[in-house]
Amino acid sequence: MKDDILISADRLGKRVSTPDGELTILDDISLAVNRGESCAVVGPSGSGKSTLLGLLAGLDVPSSGSVVLDGQHITALDEDGRAAVRLGRVGFVFQSFQLLPNLTALENVLLPLELLDRRDAGAVARDWLDRVGLAARAAHYPHQLSGGEQQRVAVARAFVLEPAILFADEPTGNLDTATGQRIADLLLALNRDRGTTLMLVTHDARLAAACDRQLALDGGRLVA
Repeated sequence: MKDDILISADRLGKRVSTPDGELTILDDISLAVNRGESCAVVGPSGSGKSTLLGLLAGLDVPSSGSVVLDGQHITALDEDGRAAVRLGRVGFVFQSFQLLPNLTALENVLLPLELLDRRDAGAVARDWLDRVGLAARAAHYPHQLSGGEQQRVAVARAFVLEPAILFADEPTGNLDTATGQRIADLLLALNRDRGTTLMLVTHDARLAAACDRQLALDGGRLVA
């Protein structure tokens, strides 16, 4: 049903100018992702996976086509408008963690809540650190945490506002196999338990296979 669709793209394209001429990164992408679904975007390096994620999240604008996120036509909005749509609706987890180095684990998780002036910010942030198994590391700074711990802080920060959708770009890419599996299990458990739609880019075959659906890109186009 149409009401079940959280995010959709219609004939999405992305082209950039280079010294050798125009380069097509994405070409004629149409898709729909349902509420509560977990969806993996897979394909070889350079196939446009991260670009697609950025367009769907409104972090970038397409050269053609349109994106609807939770009922909002975000391609018709300016940068501030897209940011307003994302606020409280969208969470992000990046390969490079993107934690603020001068903030503790707790303060990193607190930040989105404080931006919304939530009175319960401290209790909610501590609860999410506990959910990802890092309650004892709340006062540690990123450089005092392992890669897996930093990624768990990033996951807690992404989920702290209980977004409708979480975008994850290679969330296990910088982690060893065992730690990457724990992060994958955590993301899928939170997707299952909280009903958050999960859309991720990954080269991790096990993580992709554990998702409800896979979207394969090659040469900037969706393939069967």
